[in-house]
Amino acid sequence: MQIQINTDHNIEGHEALSARVSGIVESAFSQISDHITRVEVHLSDENSDKKHGNDDMRCMMEARLEGRQPVAVTHHAKTLDQAVDGAADKLCRLIDSTLGRLRDQKGHRD
Repeated sequence: MQIQINTDHNIEGHEALSARVSGIVESAFSQISDHITRVEVHLSDENSDKKHGNDDMRCMMEARLEGRQPVAVTHHAKTLDQAVDGAADKLCRLIDSTLGRLRDQKGHRD
């Protein structure tokens, strides 16, 4: 599973941030990583031109499943770590649901 991390011009995309985000993604998808070819993470600070706002950190996360269309989610939070955790949780549930439907469809083909 490849992990690609993108940041907007308001967030410094240094190695420590990349390592932290990669760790969260790898941990969240460890049970289903065989089905995922790539995860793209897009981090942005939506209110950077203002001082501080509630939930202004945004994480959009997209997973590419083998043989399927990509699936994506977005999560807003106060911190980048919370945004990444929330997006990873949402995406993991979406992928579980998608894979469950695929298993059900294959099981009902007689």
